[in-house]
Amino acid sequence: MAGFAAGFFAPWIIYVIILVLHLLLPARRVGGYVHDENTGELLRYRLNGPLVLVALVGLWFAAGYSRLLPWDWLYTHRWPSLAGSCVLGLIVSAAMVLPFKSRGRGFWAELYPGRALNLQFFQGRVDAKMYLYLIGAVMLGLNILAFTAHHLLLFGTAMSAGVLVYAGLFFWFIADYLVFERVHLYTYDIFAERVGFKLVWGCFAFYPYFYLVGLWAAAGQPWFPEPISQVLIAVFIFYAGWILSRGANMQKYYFKTMPDRAFLGFIQPRALRDHDNALLFSGFWRVARHVNYLGEILMATGLTLALGIPGSVAAWLYPLYYIVLLVPRERADERRCAAKYGELWKEYVRRVPHRIIPGLY
Repeated sequence: MAGFAAGFFAPWIIYVIILVLHLLLPARRVGGYVHDENTGELLRYRLNGPLVLVALVGLWFAAGYSRLLPWDWLYTHRWPSLAGSCVLGLIVSAAMVLPFKSRGRGFWAELYPGRALNLQFFQGRVDAKMYLYLIGAVMLGLNILAFTAHHLLLFGTAMSAGVLVYAGLFFWFIADYLVFERVHLYTYDIFAERVGFKLVWGCFAFYPYFYLVGLWAAAGQPWFPEPISQVLIAVFIFYAGWILSRGANMQKYYFKTMPDRAFLGFIQPRALRDHDNALLFSGFWRVARHVNYLGEILMATGLTLALGIPGSVAAWLYPLYYIVLLVPRERADERRCAAKYGELWKEYVRRVPHRIIPGLY
């Protein structure tokens, strides 16, 4: 029972540590893209994700090296840890919804999407959305380290090369997100979604535990013989997706912050404009209207293939999740853009006819 309680409350403690580190470590103070609903001013953010990640990974290494905790402690306590994260996510979800004015749909209908669009605490030092994404990313990183450590401790020289490749690629994914935190202030998640169960519980429980579902299936399994060609194909697919996702988001970021600057020095910022709006349709955004979503799906596919267990249903749940998440989001974004931009959007759709996959969808 004591072991279950320790695992149950471990993520609670880790999330508090992340908050404390986020508050105390040096941070960039930057302006965002969305406006405060009350004042109309652009929101400002404190961003220090890479430092928080390095600090937590350092604490994990120190705990393992000093034998304070086994390297794979989070793996051996994964189920109570997941349960604790789920319960905490429910509590915080209610706390992020109940105090705010209803939008007329009732509590249960508004619990999932949320009521408030943007929330900041500690005199603006902590933004709810960016903190939630930070804890999700850092906890995911710690779980990847612990799950991979369990595999290495269990099999030693018989370890699976696919597990190591998977862990390396996934850590690239996490570090990349945190290094480019500022860019994500200009994405759909920040300017369109509200703070409710979907975001809170998603970052507390779903993001750090479900995303590595393939490693749940592979960590306790012996070496899978993978041809080097299969590993290289998996790595190629992952980085092809990364180029599309990171490239598209970076191009949009530069267009919104420096609209006359050529992206990467040669992709000119061509856009459709009216009196108030501009829609970028060059470079990555000429390929498809949501080409960044294609990049996310490809990265998830590359990670799954890297594990070397393509016949495992569990391993494919991660890329399937992205399809289930992003296709409805793309439809919702299309409706939002059609309402916001009107005739300008119709012309944009004519010039960029594909939604996510060029030539197919």
